[in-house]
Amino acid sequence: MTDRKILLSEKEMPQKWYNIAPDLKTPLAPPLHPATHKPLGPEDLAPLFPMGLIAQEMCLDPMIEIPNEIVDVLKLWRPTPLVRALSLEKALKTKARIYYKNESVSPAGSHKPNTSVAQVYYNKQEGVKRIATETGAGQWGSALAFACSLFGLECQVYMVRVSFDQKPYRKLLMQTWGGKVDASPSKLTKYGRAVLEKDPGNPGSLGLAISEAVEDAVGRDDTKYSLGSVLNHVLLHQTIIGLEAIEQLKLIGEKNPDVVIGCVGGGSNFAGLAFPFLKDKLKGKTNPKVLAVEPMSCPTLTKGLYEYDFGDMAGMTPLVKMYTLGHDFMPPAIHAGGLRYHGMAPLVSNLAKDKVIEARAYHQNECFASAVLFARTEGIVPAPESSHAIHCAIDEAKKAKEGEVIIFNLSGHGHFDMASYDKFFSGQLEDYEYPMELIKEALKKVPKV
Repeated sequence: MTDRKILLSEKEMPQKWYNIAPDLKTPLAPPLHPATHKPLGPEDLAPLFPMGLIAQEMCLDPMIEIPNEIVDVLKLWRPTPLVRALSLEKALKTKARIYYKNESVSPAGSHKPNTSVAQVYYNKQEGVKRIATETGAGQWGSALAFACSLFGLECQVYMVRVSFDQKPYRKLLMQTWGGKVDASPSKLTKYGRAVLEKDPGNPGSLGLAISEAVEDAVGRDDTKYSLGSVLNHVLLHQTIIGLEAIEQLKLIGEKNPDVVIGCVGGGSNFAGLAFPFLKDKLKGKTNPKVLAVEPMSCPTLTKGLYEYDFGDMAGMTPLVKMYTLGHDFMPPAIHAGGLRYHGMAPLVSNLAKDKVIEARAYHQNECFASAVLFARTEGIVPAPESSHAIHCAIDEAKKAKEGEVIIFNLSGHGHFDMASYDKFFSGQLEDYEYPMELIKEALKKVPKV
């Protein structure tokens, strides 16, 4: 009888994170000071982050110990199940074996607490009382509010306006865990007020919300900033996903996957699953096809430039070398709010530039159609973000050869996204391919380094 759900015990949970930085083909370009364009030192990042996270951001150790206090909290939901998608395979009549890592079982319903718990722990260790952050669809904001509630820190969330309006229950979830949530652009920051003065109906973006959160953090002595994706230490914390998946596949005697898939906005859930599998690929021992999937309306990897750019709209953050659509790129209000980011994690960008991974872009209607098929076969209603990975997995499964193994990350459930499904079922979801001329216009403002 085929195993449907592959479980590890708490004792088998990884005790170290995997750091891909020392294994890269091309060394990672250093982050630069936004004013001087000189490489950043730890002291430059200190106004934003605690030193424990800064050390991880710049570390070149291949494995990094997970503190016991973090492990104890992660055990609330980890290890997460690896599931064989038998019903989906049957519906597709595929020759492939499809597996997905189910990250929707966390308290916040997504992969995000893997890093929020770690980040809040390191802040607490250094006496920080309050954390400011941004959130798109609300998954990161709710994960940070959850972690702050466990460690007794205040949490201020700037939520992208379009998601704030579309997803009221995400806001309520954050408030339930004690978080304070404001729509971005807001009147709480100088930058938010300036944006609203020019455009009172501005729908917001992750880049804009980051600017507000950074301004908030640097303006108060008791506050640090926290980011849910993009940065090296965030991707590091997520590698527990792939490390578990490797052990789960071994447990049932499964071969190494032929295809590894994750959706990408900033890159964290993709990195979490893919990076541990890339370790052997980078050393020439295996050669899986590793696919990063993004929306056509925010095509960072497929249409962006590989340049130094700001992570936020106001130009307050360090400059990082990444694929970017330009820091003042204002993406359309698609329903996969967590994928509406102008840039991409430097580590993911580096791997894409060196052709270690491939990028794919899809329209939201085809992704929702695949999400519905997944829900009707596997039972889980996926987040709109995760639907991109599901659609890609279905695409790959339809053309797979006998015995191919496909694994993807189910980064979160869609229980708070039912308004998006309602629009899909009523035919109100519009596909939007961002025009190249608008991307070129936004890219003109990328700083010359």
